[in-house]
Amino acid sequence: MDRLELNQHISQRYNADLEDLRTELLEMGGLVQEQVRDSIAAIGQADAELARRVIAVEDDVDAREVELDEHCTSILVRRQPAASDLRMVLAVSKITRDLERMGDEANKVAKMALALVEDGGNGQGYVELRHLGNSVLRMVDDMLNAFARFDVNTAMAVAKEDSNVDREYKSATRELITYMMEDPRSISRVMNVMWALRAIERIGDHTKNIAEHIIYLVRGLDVRHTSVSEMERQVNASDPQVR
Repeated sequence: MDRLELNQHISQRYNADLEDLRTELLEMGGLVQEQVRDSIAAIGQADAELARRVIAVEDDVDAREVELDEHCTSILVRRQPAASDLRMVLAVSKITRDLERMGDEANKVAKMALALVEDGGNGQGYVELRHLGNSVLRMVDDMLNAFARFDVNTAMAVAKEDSNVDREYKSATRELITYMMEDPRSISRVMNVMWALRAIERIGDHTKNIAEHIIYLVRGLDVRHTSVSEMERQVNASDPQVR
């Protein structure tokens, strides 16, 4: 496992600032993880009350984003970090934005759950929703573990899994389009399912983005906008001790 030298400063307050930043991000990540899990459960189980609880969490997620942004800015101004410390602050700032957007997408899933409950509950597309949702939830779980442990290998696995999620999403979309063509009466309800599927797929995209930020944090590699194979080549070629 890779290690970062984040607790090697003369100033104990500086050490505490960096550790607090890490802790706050993990807390926000845990909140978004719960929001994603509950939104998928709400739509899969046609649970309107659970969907409403997901929507109610949104303000808390937004507030945490603002607090983390302010914390990052404060460290940059007061500490002028360099090397791995600077990467930590920059990565947290970027990860925070992706977490907030994941919360937004979970909110959309919850709203679609409410619409589907009003339209009569379970039906076509729910198997696909559960399957795609479970795949994305595994990505989210692994992403948070990767950040908590500064684990590049797990982050790489998350990035790879996004391709499978994209394939599942496209396959589910094709099936639902065919179903709507065969039964036009289902169009309104199935469109809500498709919007929920799209939101879940976008959660996977943001999770992949965070995995890329973790790779940058730990190895100093900017692997955005590269193929998974090129990302893997760079990670394998990099020195684990790069700071």
